[in-house]
Amino acid sequence: MSDDEQQQPAPRRGKVLEALARAERKVFTRPAPKSAKAQVKFLLTRAKGSTKDLAERLGVSRRTVERYRAGKLTTPQKRLQAALVEETESEWQPQVRAHARQQAATSGGLMVDVVAYFGFTASGSSDDGRERHITTAISPSYAAEILRLQERGATEEDLHEVVAAAITESYFTEWGTRAPGLTAHFSHVRSIEFRF
Repeated sequence: MSDDEQQQPAPRRGKVLEALARAERKVFTRPAPKSAKAQVKFLLTRAKGSTKDLAERLGVSRRTVERYRAGKLTTPQKRLQAALVEETESEWQPQVRAHARQQAATSGGLMVDVVAYFGFTASGSSDDGRERHITTAISPSYAAEILRLQERGATEEDLHEVVAAAITESYFTEWGTRAPGLTAHFSHVRSIEFRF
């Protein structure tokens, strides 16, 4: 068996986590490296040249990393290709990403566009739960909490709770001007996008 055949499948992130990662990629001012060789070279610079550390991060052998760096291997299997893209983009332009996150957490907030099933709990509420398409702003305080949870490795369920509270604040209660005590919960997310 080759090194690539022994690789573990990449863990799947939930829709909210994927949407946050896509939003971060959209703030890049330059494109990230695309070829496997360029990605490996970049990641090695971030790993201070340690092929062992990079191999562990990617879930492959040191020899495989060395072959990609030398250009002897050029077309990774799907799992390794996904890991290379994810690792490269997570390390790419950290200052640009940090600036966007800081601005969202302090003054700009986030925009969210979501299609999901929303249910409610409130006294006297006549809104039955149903699928809705909502585009709304998320306040900087909720943006800060969402980004902090993402950074700490929160689960998709943890993020659902905070995103639902943020949407409740801005969309359903209109920043506290109506429907006091309303709480929205969402599930069955069909699609979700964030914008910084």
